[in-house]
Amino acid sequence: MQLPISIPFEAESSVSLSGGPSWNVLLGRRDGLTANQAGANISIPSPFDTLANTTSKFSAVNLDTTDLVALSGAHTFGRSQCQFFSQRLFNFNGTGSPDPTLNTTYLATLQQNCPQNGNGSTLNNFDPSSQDTFDNNYFTNLLTKMGLLQTDQQLFSTNGSSTISIVNSFANNQTAFFNQFAQSMINMGNISPLTGNQGEIRLDCKKVNGS
Repeated sequence: MQLPISIPFEAESSVSLSGGPSWNVLLGRRDGLTANQAGANISIPSPFDTLANTTSKFSAVNLDTTDLVALSGAHTFGRSQCQFFSQRLFNFNGTGSPDPTLNTTYLATLQQNCPQNGNGSTLNNFDPSSQDTFDNNYFTNLLTKMGLLQTDQQLFSTNGSSTISIVNSFANNQTAFFNQFAQSMINMGNISPLTGNQGEIRLDCKKVNGS
């Protein structure tokens, strides 16, 4: 699956304008000749994935554990619908109880926003303290069990995981996070570039040339 080349520029601008780092977006990457949701869903991590599955998906495209943690830090801003984390609030893994890695005060807030059998489309901030600012609060939130998605919190709450030390590092050093995030975005932009006669430079980023 190849995304339009405008996407990396939009990502850099939104991060930079929200207080985060900037980086040089490499030029010359071609667009794909097809675009479909099924193709994208093959490798994109799910909010319900285990840490092992997420790590495997990143590794398959030559992104390592540090890239995984740094890129997850994009959840320092943005929002998610209840349907993507409500399984943590009332009956986690069929236990009849909430996810034990959720801060109890935060849990109560989320249960109020996302009641059982409620509207799964209700939006919740990834970062309740600075939802519109790109900073390292995502990582300090994980230290206090306030990661919104299961895939967020398990970066810190999975016993023995190598991700724990990386989360601690970014939580204690915003500059280190910013530097690594910029590099990891470049790394992600270099996944499987089209070469030779493959792909095209679209005249209109939302559609294939000639369509």
